[in-house]
Amino acid sequence: MKNISATLAIVWRIAAPYFRSEDKWAGRGLLAAVIAMELALVAIDVLVNQWQNRFYSSLQASDWDSFVREIWIFIGLASAFIALAVYKLYLNQWLQIRWRQWLTRHYLGEWLQGATHYRMQLKGDAADNPDQRITEDVKNFVEQTLTIGLGLLSSIVTLFSFVIILWGLSNAAPLHLFRADLMIPGYLCWGALVYAIFGTALTHWIGAPLVNLNFEQQRFEADFRFNLVRVRENSEQIALLKGEGAERGRLLERFGFVIGNWYAIMSRTKRLTAFTASYQQAAVIFPYVLVAPAFFAKKIQLGDMMQTASAFSSVQGALSFFVTAYRSLAEWRSIVARLDGFEMSVDAAAHLPPHEPAIALKAAGGNRNITLEQLCVNLPSGTPLVATDAFSVQTPERVLVTGPSGSGKSTLFRAIAGIWPFGTGTIFVPEKAKLMMLPQRPYFPVGVLRDAVVYPAAPGAFETARVRDALIAVGLPDLAERLEEDGHWNRMLSLGEQQRLGLARALLHAPDYLFLDEATASLDEPSEARLYRLLAEKLPQATLVSIGHRSTLEAFHTRKVTMVKHGAIHVLGDGGVPVEKEPSAAR
Repeated sequence: MKNISATLAIVWRIAAPYFRSEDKWAGRGLLAAVIAMELALVAIDVLVNQWQNRFYSSLQASDWDSFVREIWIFIGLASAFIALAVYKLYLNQWLQIRWRQWLTRHYLGEWLQGATHYRMQLKGDAADNPDQRITEDVKNFVEQTLTIGLGLLSSIVTLFSFVIILWGLSNAAPLHLFRADLMIPGYLCWGALVYAIFGTALTHWIGAPLVNLNFEQQRFEADFRFNLVRVRENSEQIALLKGEGAERGRLLERFGFVIGNWYAIMSRTKRLTAFTASYQQAAVIFPYVLVAPAFFAKKIQLGDMMQTASAFSSVQGALSFFVTAYRSLAEWRSIVARLDGFEMSVDAAAHLPPHEPAIALKAAGGNRNITLEQLCVNLPSGTPLVATDAFSVQTPERVLVTGPSGSGKSTLFRAIAGIWPFGTGTIFVPEKAKLMMLPQRPYFPVGVLRDAVVYPAAPGAFETARVRDALIAVGLPDLAERLEEDGHWNRMLSLGEQQRLGLARALLHAPDYLFLDEATASLDEPSEARLYRLLAEKLPQATLVSIGHRSTLEAFHTRKVTMVKHGAIHVLGDGGVPVEKEPSAAR
């Protein structure tokens, strides 16, 4: 009961927000209509149960007129049942897609809010494969919640509707044993209850492990699929290293987890199916065994017997809801657990770190400089990495940051961008200033080239002529003629071409502060020099901060800052080191 209460609390937390959202009236209306139709279908079942008594009694009495009348009544009931069943399914599917649409948008918004998706990776949380949570698990949650919820409602209403009928039939057809009538009030109801309790207890005992097995199966499947995608995205590097054999072994190892867990599911499902199938088959004959003695003793007619069997079947079926739906319930609980884990992971990452001081990002007011005050950047483990105090990047200077690999230069950039929470201190950034970070390997969404270049701006935010001019300026005239081409640009272009494309993006967005994290490292030195001169010409008012190891970069910066190791951390010098260069070098 404790587990059931916890699961229902999670379901309510996930499901309720939709029915309080901006789409609440449509959602509530569709849900009310589906529930009303479900109740109407139960009412038709009750009418059919009563019809069975009259129909079989007319057969026993050879009453032709009654037989014909009952046939027409059945046609009317069947027509109403078909119409209700069709529109219940239609409205149910309509509710599913609206609910799924809202829930998907909600999760995407939470996951992509700020840098939450990135911080989830930093935290190393157990909520693996967010793509599966937002696609498959959301779809299955909506579908199975409605299916199980409506099934449970139908079972409850069916139980109360038919238990009254069955109680009355118990009095009309008393238990007849050893040529004597035993008057046990509602004995048919008690028989159905005992039968259902016995079946439910055994079903839970046999099928309980399926919850965890289904949870693990989804995790193993998603992990295998994710690694297949990784191979596809890194096919060039794998081919160059001739790593196909190693990848095959790794993939087959992960697929082995899928197979092993599936065999465990097969074994447990076989036992569960063997019991539930036996239980359901026995339920067909059980009511006849109870009332047959009364029928052969001429205490009841054939119609009474058929109605009793039908009513008993309905009551027993309602009481046995958990038996018949156990596999679905096990899958549903695993889905709920995965979505719960995803929500907790998103919330934890959004507030990371929850109990420790974090790096504060504040507006600098009237100051146009970026200033680092008492800043200590740590690794996620808490180990200090970079420290500095009263360090400023002034406008519009051009700063070159150097230092040994692993000294924390890129991590410092992440902290300034506001996506690295680990550490202490304050970073003051001018209010309303536009910052742009260009990493060594830029990201381009799959799609039309024009939209990939202007990302993250909306498609059409820049005129096509401006985009074409930017591509020509950075040395990509061939791509300037392919702006309407659709493709996976991170796979189709070399890293050098991607870096040129990233600089074209910077020219279009014209940020106030441009941070280049080895953003030209894949280019030859003459090309790199031309692009830095282009940035100076096109973005004269922008403050430029570069990470690089080439000495030739010094000619294009007015200040050089070197990371110096001090004990276990690297220190960013106060004030930096001016670059000595010829006056014409920055041209």
